[in-house]
Amino acid sequence: MIPRTVSNSLIQRAVLRLSVLSLFSAIAIAFLGAAEKPNILWLTIEDTSAYEFGCYGNEDVETPNIDALAAGGLQMMKAWSSAPHCSPARSTLITGSYATTYGMDNHRRRWDTPAGIFYPELLREAGYYCTNNSKTDYNTTRNRKGIWDECSSSATYNSSDRRPGQPFFAVFNANITHMSRLTSVTTEGRRGFGKEGLDPQSLDLPTYVPDLPEVRSDYAFHLEGVQDVDRWVGLFLKDLEERSLSEDTIVFFYSDHGGSLPRGKGFLYESGLRVPFLIYVPEKFRHLVDFNPGTQSDRLIGFVDVAPTLLSLLGIEPPQWMQGQAFLGEFEQPAREMQFAFRTNQERHYDPCRAATDGRWKYIRSYLPSRAYCLRNDFQWQMPSNLAWDAYAAERSEIPERSRADAVWLQPFTAKGVEMLFDLEADPHEEKNLAGDPAYETILAKMRKAVSRHVRETRDLGFFPPTSKVKQEGVSLYDWVNQNRYDLEALISLAEKASLPERSDLAEFLAAMESEYPEIRFWAAAGISELAARGELKEVPRELGKALYDSDAYVSATVAEALCLAGQSSIGLPVLIEGVRSNSGEKMAPFYSALETLSRNPKQVDSLRAFKEEIAALGGFSARSLLVNIGAKEVEELYPLSAKKKGRQVNETRRPLKPLP
Repeated sequence: MIPRTVSNSLIQRAVLRLSVLSLFSAIAIAFLGAAEKPNILWLTIEDTSAYEFGCYGNEDVETPNIDALAAGGLQMMKAWSSAPHCSPARSTLITGSYATTYGMDNHRRRWDTPAGIFYPELLREAGYYCTNNSKTDYNTTRNRKGIWDECSSSATYNSSDRRPGQPFFAVFNANITHMSRLTSVTTEGRRGFGKEGLDPQSLDLPTYVPDLPEVRSDYAFHLEGVQDVDRWVGLFLKDLEERSLSEDTIVFFYSDHGGSLPRGKGFLYESGLRVPFLIYVPEKFRHLVDFNPGTQSDRLIGFVDVAPTLLSLLGIEPPQWMQGQAFLGEFEQPAREMQFAFRTNQERHYDPCRAATDGRWKYIRSYLPSRAYCLRNDFQWQMPSNLAWDAYAAERSEIPERSRADAVWLQPFTAKGVEMLFDLEADPHEEKNLAGDPAYETILAKMRKAVSRHVRETRDLGFFPPTSKVKQEGVSLYDWVNQNRYDLEALISLAEKASLPERSDLAEFLAAMESEYPEIRFWAAAGISELAARGELKEVPRELGKALYDSDAYVSATVAEALCLAGQSSIGLPVLIEGVRSNSGEKMAPFYSALETLSRNPKQVDSLRAFKEEIAALGGFSARSLLVNIGAKEVEELYPLSAKKKGRQVNETRRPLKPLP
């Protein structure tokens, strides 16, 4: 059971209590010497799935250093990032709680957050010298560098500022495998990967991606980075050995989330969530753990569990507010029966989804089911593999008779529906959705109930659209909700109902449209829009016209989308187009998302074509994306020639093995 979120005052009291305990820990460390307390080294990489390493079964790569860590340590076989994007994943890691609890779940959005919830502060109080080199991708307005003793591109455990005998906790983050390695738009100018033992034509591609030359090229390019990461890890292991630190240092190795191939990063499939996660414990500190070297564990763990485990290994009881469960050390807890993950947005697209697994069954819940998973964003679509897959989907979607593989490859480009259920044992690549099969109704109901309970127990703030997350200047949404006793249950229930509405819910939605809270009005509008998408809105309520120009952009855009789906595109589309034209940033995003969703709906394409000139006048990636969807441009025209020129430089670049110890 996940502990309920505690109030900010309890957090502060717990921190004060821990500070007193930490004083004794610091004294003990100083008295006993560094040899009595382990150093901790975290080696973090980006955008790489577990299946892309030799120790996880990939026969196309050579990763001897990482494989050796696995052979001599603990290899977690079912480790999940809590989110398939780096900033919410890191926001979960840094707090030991789901980022949704503190409103830190929107990728690359910084919000006010409570004080005293970041674990490096607890380690420093316990006497550890804490360094971070150097990513601080936490979704908070607080001083992200100030929680560390050192936080820069030169931060290291070898710092002269670390006192003699003082144990260290050091994080190094390599961007060697970051997706930006692949965002070249074109494969022109790419060096050959054969000399690295990575012939694109002989690679074993995952079955969830189409076998296209661009996909193979991107995969080889990425695996080259995986092998470079292995060399990078080797440099740290050598440094520890040369400085006589090997026997005093526990080493963690993991990726922030899943891989760079399409349908990886940003998606709640296993390809976006399941990560390599290794822990090497030297002989001196084997008494702290209960595993034998070379153990492969099927225990379910998520990033929410990492901070409590770190504290537990060091003999520090995880504070009450941490929602994770320690899986090693003095305060180890029983294995969890279910683990959870979330996605709140895909770049500019607000698209909350939640996921759960019990190790075999995997469940994904979407709260805006008419949206496709592959709503475009201008960063990820720079991968040649994404562009090629997109073009392939556009071509094959017009063919009535499709193969089973085509059905899998086209799914991300269509409305995703409310629920997905997969049998990970029989279908590890999540190709067959069992949610509509009556034979699995009992399992589906169990997983649905688990997610519904989870979002309530963790007091999930991801159902606040970005424009409604700031309620009071200088006060975090977390604090505001608790201080004002906000009815979060009502918001979550409305979001659930909006994703799977019945005609009888219309009256409730219309009443909610009068709420003082924009997030309530948004979900009410979303429910009406979903009814319209299903053809269950027999007539357009007058209240929608009144709400069309709501002060909140997300409400206005959703109402306009509902009108389009209800047959009133001549009213809704001009509002959406003007919303993109006259706004920027967060206020523009919902209008663009609505247009992108409508443009992928075959029933709406003709209406959008009537506004082709107005769409073209918007300019930029948004306009080009919409024009592609209505057949006025080709996928190859998503990016200008200048992007391809820049992309050739990306293709020629091999990233250095940085940062170094």
